[in-house]
Amino acid sequence: MRAVYVDRAEPGDPLAALRVGERPEPDASDGWVRVRVEAAAVNHHDVWSLRGVGLPASRMPMILGTDAAGTTEDGREVIVHAVIPSEGWAGEETLDPHRSLLSELHQGTLAEWVAVPAANLVDKPAWLSFAEASCLPTAYLTAYRMLTRDAGLTGPGTVLVQGASGGVASAAIQLAKALGHRVWATARTDAKRAFARELGADEVFEPGSRLPERVDLVVETVGEATWSHSLTSLRPGGTVVVCGATSGPNPPADLTRVFFLQLRIIGSTMGNRAELADLLALLERSGVRPRIDRTVGFDGIADAIGDLAGGGVLGKVVLTPRV
Repeated sequence: MRAVYVDRAEPGDPLAALRVGERPEPDASDGWVRVRVEAAAVNHHDVWSLRGVGLPASRMPMILGTDAAGTTEDGREVIVHAVIPSEGWAGEETLDPHRSLLSELHQGTLAEWVAVPAANLVDKPAWLSFAEASCLPTAYLTAYRMLTRDAGLTGPGTVLVQGASGGVASAAIQLAKALGHRVWATARTDAKRAFARELGADEVFEPGSRLPERVDLVVETVGEATWSHSLTSLRPGGTVVVCGATSGPNPPADLTRVFFLQLRIIGSTMGNRAELADLLALLERSGVRPRIDRTVGFDGIADAIGDLAGGGVLGKVVLTPRV
Protein backbone atom coordinates (compact mmCIF):
# COMPACT_ATOMS: atom_id res chain seq x y z
CA MET A 1 0.00 0.00 0.00
CA ARG A 2 1.09 3.60 -0.47
CA ALA A 3 1.99 5.56 2.63
CA VAL A 4 3.77 8.65 3.95
CA TYR A 5 6.60 7.61 6.25
CA VAL A 6 9.97 8.42 7.77
CA ASP A 7 12.92 6.03 7.77
CA ARG A 8 15.62 8.44 8.94
CA ALA A 9 15.06 11.64 10.90
CA GLU A 10 16.39 15.00 9.71
CA PRO A 11 16.28 17.42 12.69
CA GLY A 12 17.32 20.44 10.63
CA ASP A 13 15.40 19.68 7.45
CA PRO A 14 12.27 17.65 8.14
CA LEU A 15 11.10 17.59 4.54
CA ALA A 16 14.31 15.77 3.59
CA ALA A 17 13.15 12.90 5.81
CA LEU A 18 9.73 12.59 4.16
CA ARG A 19 9.13 9.45 2.14
CA VAL A 20 6.14 8.48 0.00
CA GLY A 21 6.08 4.90 -1.22
CA GLU A 22 5.09 1.31 -0.62
CA ARG A 23 4.77 -0.08 2.90
CA PRO A 24 3.30 -3.38 4.14
CA GLU A 25 -0.42 -3.43 4.82
CA PRO A 26 -1.17 -3.67 8.56
CA ASP A 27 -2.29 -6.83 10.28
CA ALA A 28 -5.09 -6.76 12.85
CA SER A 29 -4.10 -8.66 15.99
CA ASP A 30 -6.50 -9.61 18.81
CA GLY A 31 -8.73 -6.67 19.66
CA TRP A 32 -7.51 -4.60 16.72
CA VAL A 33 -9.26 -3.89 13.41
CA ARG A 34 -8.19 -2.69 10.00
CA VAL A 35 -9.60 0.57 8.69
CA ARG A 36 -9.56 1.61 5.04
CA VAL A 37 -8.45 5.22 5.28
CA GLU A 38 -10.70 7.63 3.40
CA ALA A 39 -9.09 10.78 4.85
CA ALA A 40 -6.25 11.54 7.26
CA ALA A 41 -5.42 14.95 8.70
CA VAL A 42 -1.86 16.24 8.92
CA ASN A 43 -0.58 17.76 12.18
CA HIS A 44 2.55 19.41 13.54
CA HIS A 45 3.15 16.08 15.27
CA ASP A 46 4.12 14.77 11.84
CA VAL A 47 6.71 17.51 11.42
CA TRP A 48 8.18 16.70 14.84
CA SER A 49 8.35 13.02 13.84
CA LEU A 50 10.29 13.92 10.70
CA ARG A 51 12.72 15.76 12.98
CA GLY A 52 13.02 12.65 15.15
CA VAL A 53 11.35 14.18 18.22
CA GLY A 54 9.86 11.33 20.26
CA LEU A 55 10.56 8.85 17.47
CA PRO A 56 13.87 6.98 17.82
CA ALA A 57 15.53 5.27 14.88
CA SER A 58 14.67 1.88 16.38
CA ARG A 59 10.98 2.47 15.54
CA MET A 60 11.57 3.46 11.95
CA PRO A 61 10.38 3.10 9.25
CA MET A 62 7.25 4.66 10.73
CA ILE A 63 4.14 5.68 8.82
CA LEU A 64 3.14 9.20 9.88
CA GLY A 65 -0.28 10.43 10.90
CA THR A 66 -2.36 10.41 14.08
CA ASP A 67 -5.83 11.12 12.64
CA ALA A 68 -8.09 9.22 10.30
CA ALA A 69 -11.63 8.58 9.21
CA GLY A 70 -12.50 5.57 7.11
CA THR A 71 -14.36 2.31 6.70
CA THR A 72 -13.83 -0.99 8.50
CA GLU A 73 -13.72 -4.20 6.49
CA ASP A 74 -17.35 -4.89 7.44
CA GLY A 75 -18.48 -1.49 6.10
CA ARG A 76 -18.73 0.59 9.29
CA GLU A 77 -17.86 4.29 8.77
CA VAL A 78 -15.65 5.39 11.67
CA ILE A 79 -13.46 8.06 13.19
CA VAL A 80 -10.19 6.83 14.71
CA HIS A 81 -9.43 8.05 18.24
CA ALA A 82 -5.65 8.53 18.18
CA VAL A 83 -4.65 7.89 21.83
CA ILE A 84 -3.50 4.29 22.38
CA PRO A 85 -3.29 3.27 26.07
CA SER A 86 -0.73 0.71 27.16
CA GLU A 87 -1.75 -2.91 27.69
CA GLY A 88 -3.70 -3.34 30.91
CA TRP A 89 -4.33 0.37 31.51
CA ALA A 90 -7.89 0.91 32.75
CA GLY A 91 -8.01 4.62 33.65
CA GLU A 92 -8.17 7.91 31.73
CA GLU A 93 -6.18 7.13 28.59
CA THR A 94 -4.47 10.52 28.35
CA LEU A 95 -3.05 10.06 31.88
CA ASP A 96 -1.45 6.70 31.09
CA PRO A 97 2.31 7.42 31.38
CA HIS A 98 2.96 4.82 28.68
CA ARG A 99 0.25 5.93 26.26
CA SER A 100 1.14 6.72 22.69
CA LEU A 101 -0.40 8.27 19.63
CA LEU A 102 -0.63 6.49 16.34
CA SER A 103 2.71 6.94 14.49
CA GLU A 104 4.73 6.74 17.74
CA LEU A 105 4.68 3.03 18.66
CA HIS A 106 2.16 1.85 16.08
CA GLN A 107 2.09 2.66 12.38
CA GLY A 108 0.15 5.80 11.56
CA THR A 109 -2.74 6.92 9.41
CA LEU A 110 -1.19 8.63 6.37
CA ALA A 111 -1.68 5.47 4.35
CA GLU A 112 -4.31 3.45 2.51
CA TRP A 113 -4.91 1.24 5.58
CA VAL A 114 -4.34 1.52 9.33
CA ALA A 115 -4.80 -0.95 12.19
CA VAL A 116 -6.20 0.35 15.49
CA PRO A 117 -7.75 -1.07 18.68
CA ALA A 118 -11.46 -1.70 18.20
CA ALA A 119 -12.12 0.41 21.31
CA ASN A 120 -10.65 3.44 19.50
CA LEU A 121 -13.36 3.56 16.87
CA VAL A 122 -16.23 6.06 17.03
CA ASP A 123 -19.06 5.97 14.52
CA LYS A 124 -18.82 8.72 11.92
CA PRO A 125 -22.12 10.56 11.64
CA ALA A 126 -23.59 10.95 8.17
CA TRP A 127 -23.64 14.74 8.45
CA LEU A 128 -19.82 14.88 8.66
CA SER A 129 -17.62 14.21 5.63
CA PHE A 130 -14.63 11.88 5.89
CA ALA A 131 -12.29 14.85 5.40
CA GLU A 132 -13.99 16.86 8.15
CA ALA A 133 -14.10 13.85 10.48
CA SER A 134 -10.38 13.22 10.07
CA CYS A 135 -9.61 16.66 11.54
CA LEU A 136 -11.26 15.93 14.89
CA PRO A 137 -9.13 13.44 16.88
CA THR A 138 -6.09 15.66 17.38
CA ALA A 139 -6.69 19.37 16.68
CA TYR A 140 -10.39 19.71 17.45
CA LEU A 141 -10.41 17.28 20.38
CA THR A 142 -7.41 19.04 21.91
CA ALA A 143 -9.10 22.44 21.55
CA TYR A 144 -12.34 21.06 22.99
CA ARG A 145 -10.65 19.78 26.16
CA MET A 146 -8.72 23.05 26.56
CA LEU A 147 -11.99 25.01 26.46
CA THR A 148 -14.00 22.69 28.70
CA ARG A 149 -12.31 20.49 31.30
CA ASP A 150 -9.12 22.58 31.53
CA ALA A 151 -10.48 26.12 31.14
CA GLY A 152 -11.58 26.85 34.71
CA LEU A 153 -14.62 28.75 33.44
CA THR A 154 -18.09 28.37 34.92
CA GLY A 155 -19.87 30.44 32.28
CA PRO A 156 -19.22 32.64 29.25
CA GLY A 157 -15.92 34.51 29.37
CA THR A 158 -13.32 36.18 27.18
CA VAL A 159 -10.88 33.79 25.50
CA LEU A 160 -7.64 34.80 23.77
CA VAL A 161 -6.36 32.38 21.12
CA GLN A 162 -2.71 32.85 20.19
CA GLY A 163 -1.56 32.16 16.61
CA ALA A 164 -5.00 31.92 15.04
CA SER A 165 -4.21 30.09 11.79
CA GLY A 166 -2.94 26.77 13.19
CA GLY A 167 -5.01 23.62 13.48
CA VAL A 168 -5.68 23.71 17.23
CA ALA A 169 -5.95 27.50 17.30
CA SER A 170 -8.45 27.68 14.44
CA ALA A 171 -10.46 24.91 16.09
CA ALA A 172 -10.38 26.80 19.40
CA ILE A 173 -11.83 29.95 17.82
CA GLN A 174 -14.76 28.03 16.33
CA LEU A 175 -15.44 25.93 19.42
CA ALA A 176 -15.10 28.83 21.86
CA LYS A 177 -17.75 30.74 19.93
CA ALA A 178 -19.96 27.64 19.87
CA LEU A 179 -19.59 27.41 23.66
CA GLY A 180 -20.77 31.02 24.08
CA HIS A 181 -17.50 32.85 24.78
CA ARG A 182 -16.24 36.17 23.48
CA VAL A 183 -13.18 35.31 21.40
CA TRP A 184 -10.09 37.36 20.67
CA ALA A 185 -7.19 36.11 18.60
CA THR A 186 -3.71 37.09 17.46
CA ALA A 187 -2.18 36.50 14.05
CA ARG A 188 0.91 37.72 12.23
CA THR A 189 -0.48 38.70 8.82
CA ASP A 190 -3.52 40.44 7.37
CA ALA A 191 -4.58 37.20 5.68
CA LYS A 192 -4.40 35.24 8.93
CA ARG A 193 -6.25 37.95 10.83
CA ALA A 194 -8.99 37.91 8.18
CA PHE A 195 -9.14 34.12 8.49
CA ALA A 196 -9.61 34.38 12.26
CA ARG A 197 -12.53 36.78 11.74
CA GLU A 198 -14.09 34.35 9.24
CA LEU A 199 -13.90 31.66 11.91
CA GLY A 200 -15.86 33.88 14.29
CA ALA A 201 -13.29 35.81 16.31
CA ASP A 202 -14.81 38.98 17.74
CA GLU A 203 -11.52 40.90 17.63
CA VAL A 204 -8.15 40.05 16.09
CA PHE A 205 -4.83 41.67 17.03
CA GLU A 206 -1.23 41.63 15.97
CA PRO A 207 0.95 39.40 18.18
CA GLY A 208 1.98 41.13 21.40
CA SER A 209 -0.64 43.88 21.13
CA ARG A 210 -2.03 45.49 24.26
CA LEU A 211 -5.59 44.22 24.59
CA PRO A 212 -8.62 46.38 25.49
CA GLU A 213 -8.95 44.42 28.74
CA ARG A 214 -7.56 41.32 30.36
CA VAL A 215 -9.01 37.94 29.48
CA ASP A 216 -10.25 34.95 31.44
CA LEU A 217 -8.52 32.25 29.39
CA VAL A 218 -5.62 32.02 26.95
CA VAL A 219 -5.35 29.12 24.52
CA GLU A 220 -1.60 28.76 24.01
CA THR A 221 -0.09 26.58 21.27
CA VAL A 222 2.82 28.77 20.15
CA GLY A 223 5.17 28.72 23.15
CA GLU A 224 8.15 31.02 23.60
CA ALA A 225 7.12 33.64 21.05
CA THR A 226 3.77 34.41 22.71
CA TRP A 227 4.19 33.23 26.32
CA SER A 228 4.93 36.62 27.91
CA HIS A 229 1.96 38.14 26.12
CA SER A 230 -0.25 35.28 27.28
CA LEU A 231 0.63 35.87 30.93
CA THR A 232 0.30 39.66 30.78
CA SER A 233 -3.07 39.34 29.04
CA LEU A 234 -4.68 37.34 31.87
CA ARG A 235 -6.90 38.81 34.57
CA PRO A 236 -6.05 37.93 38.18
CA GLY A 237 -7.01 34.31 38.70
CA GLY A 238 -7.10 33.66 34.95
CA THR A 239 -5.93 30.54 33.18
CA VAL A 240 -3.52 29.80 30.37
CA VAL A 241 -3.96 26.34 28.89
CA VAL A 242 -0.97 25.17 26.88
CA CYS A 243 -0.94 22.23 24.50
CA GLY A 244 2.04 22.99 22.30
CA ALA A 245 5.22 24.97 21.82
CA THR A 246 5.88 25.30 18.10
CA SER A 247 8.15 28.33 18.63
CA GLY A 248 10.09 26.81 21.54
CA PRO A 249 9.41 25.09 24.88
CA ASN A 250 11.37 27.21 27.38
CA PRO A 251 10.01 30.77 27.74
CA PRO A 252 10.72 32.94 30.81
CA ALA A 253 8.51 31.62 33.61
CA ASP A 254 7.68 35.07 35.10
CA LEU A 255 6.87 33.38 38.40
CA THR A 256 6.33 36.66 40.23
CA ARG A 257 3.39 37.46 38.00
CA VAL A 258 2.11 33.90 38.27
CA PHE A 259 1.93 33.79 42.05
CA PHE A 260 1.04 37.45 42.66
CA LEU A 261 -1.94 37.34 40.27
CA GLN A 262 -2.74 33.72 41.17
CA LEU A 263 -2.63 32.62 37.56
CA ARG A 264 -3.38 29.03 36.60
CA ILE A 265 -1.11 27.31 34.07
CA ILE A 266 -2.61 24.07 32.82
CA GLY A 267 -1.00 21.57 30.49
CA SER A 268 -3.38 19.82 28.11
CA THR A 269 -2.87 16.87 25.78
CA MET A 270 -5.46 15.44 23.41
CA GLY A 271 -8.69 14.12 24.96
CA ASN A 272 -10.45 10.86 25.69
CA ARG A 273 -12.94 8.86 23.67
CA ALA A 274 -15.91 10.18 25.68
CA GLU A 275 -14.82 13.76 24.98
CA LEU A 276 -14.63 12.94 21.28
CA ALA A 277 -18.28 11.89 21.45
CA ASP A 278 -19.12 15.13 23.30
CA LEU A 279 -17.26 17.12 20.63
CA LEU A 280 -19.35 15.48 17.92
CA ALA A 281 -22.51 16.44 19.80
CA LEU A 282 -21.34 20.08 19.98
CA LEU A 283 -20.60 20.15 16.25
CA GLU A 284 -24.04 18.77 15.48
CA ARG A 285 -25.79 21.33 17.71
CA SER A 286 -23.77 24.32 16.56
CA GLY A 287 -23.24 23.54 12.88
CA VAL A 288 -19.48 24.10 13.27
CA ARG A 289 -17.36 22.17 10.79
CA PRO A 290 -13.56 21.88 10.60
CA ARG A 291 -11.93 24.42 8.32
CA ILE A 292 -9.82 22.65 5.71
CA ASP A 293 -7.08 24.58 3.95
CA ARG A 294 -6.60 21.92 1.30
CA THR A 295 -7.12 18.27 0.49
CA VAL A 296 -4.23 16.52 -1.25
CA GLY A 297 -3.24 13.10 -2.54
CA PHE A 298 0.09 11.40 -2.01
CA ASP A 299 1.68 13.44 -4.81
CA GLY A 300 0.87 16.72 -3.04
CA ILE A 301 1.72 15.78 0.52
CA ALA A 302 5.32 17.06 0.52
CA ASP A 303 4.32 20.60 -0.49
CA ALA A 304 1.46 20.58 2.02
CA ILE A 305 3.66 19.49 4.93
CA GLY A 306 6.25 22.07 3.89
CA ASP A 307 3.61 24.80 4.04
CA LEU A 308 2.41 23.51 7.41
CA ALA A 309 5.93 23.57 8.83
CA GLY A 310 6.45 27.10 7.46
CA GLY A 311 3.20 28.52 8.85
CA GLY A 312 1.54 28.83 5.45
CA VAL A 313 -1.63 26.87 6.21
CA LEU A 314 -5.01 28.25 7.27
CA GLY A 315 -6.81 25.50 9.13
CA LYS A 316 -6.20 21.83 8.35
CA VAL A 317 -4.46 19.84 5.64
CA VAL A 318 -6.09 16.50 4.78
CA LEU A 319 -4.68 13.57 2.82
CA THR A 320 -7.16 11.55 0.76
CA PRO A 321 -5.23 8.41 -0.20
CA ARG A 322 -7.38 7.46 -3.18
CA VAL A 323 -7.55 10.62 -5.27
